[in-house]
Amino acid sequence: MNVTAETEIASALDLRLASIWSELFEVPPEQWTHDLIGWFLRAAYGQGYCDAIREPEAGALCRELGLSLVPRDE
Repeated sequence: MNVTAETEIASALDLRLASIWSELFEVPPEQWTHDLIGWFLRAAYGQGYCDAIREPEAGALCRELGLSLVPRDE
């Protein structure tokens, strides 16, 4: 994957995770613990799952970013 594609993916995902990032950055870095980081990772995963469910068409974000779609197991 080239740097431009990585930047586009990161930008698209960061926009979707803005509220989670803003909460994390309100916590001073010296107070970050494994438990806190784990919580934010789970929250980001959950946000991504919810976003995927709300997509008008499955895989829309992947297609928009030029990523390959993984076939669903039926």
